[in-house]
Amino acid sequence: MLVIGIVLSVFGLGLFCWLLFTLAIYALPFLAGLTAGLAAFHSGAGVIGALFVGLLVGGATLTFGQIAFSTTRTPRIRAIIGLLYAVPATVAGYQVSFALAGIGMSAGGWQTAFAIVGAVLSGATAVSRMTLFVPPSDGRGTGGTNSPIVWRPHDQTR
Repeated sequence: MLVIGIVLSVFGLGLFCWLLFTLAIYALPFLAGLTAGLAAFHSGAGVIGALFVGLLVGGATLTFGQIAFSTTRTPRIRAIIGLLYAVPATVAGYQVSFALAGIGMSAGGWQTAFAIVGAVLSGATAVSRMTLFVPPSDGRGTGGTNSPIVWRPHDQTR
C-alpha cells in the first residue's frame, strides 16, 4: 500500500508540473480576465455579466498579445511583449514550485532553490510558447514562407 501511495504521489506531482508548464502562457490573460470580471461584478453587472466580461477580456488579452508578438519585427518590442507574459508566469511558477517543494521537504534553502528553478522554467516556457505563433522567417526579413521571392543558398541561377 505504501508503494502505491508513493507512485501515485510521483504521478500527481508530475501532473501538477505538466499543468504548470502547459498553462504558463495563460497567467496574464487569467489575471486580466479575473480583474475585469471582479470590477464588473462590483460595479453591479451580476455574476453572469462578470463571467462574460472576464472571459471576453481574458480571451482578448491572449489573442491581442499573440497577434502583436507574431506581427512585430522589432526584437525589443517582442522582448517587451514576451516579458509581459513571462513575469506573471514566473510569479505563478514560483508559488506553485514553492508549494510543491513544500510537500517533499521542510521549509528552507532547498525549497526556495527549487521554487526559483521552477519560476525560471515557467517564465521561459511562457516566452517559448509565445514564439510558437511567429511564422518562420524566409531569411529576408519578410516573415512567412509565402513570400513571392525566396532566395535559397543552393539556387545559383540568380
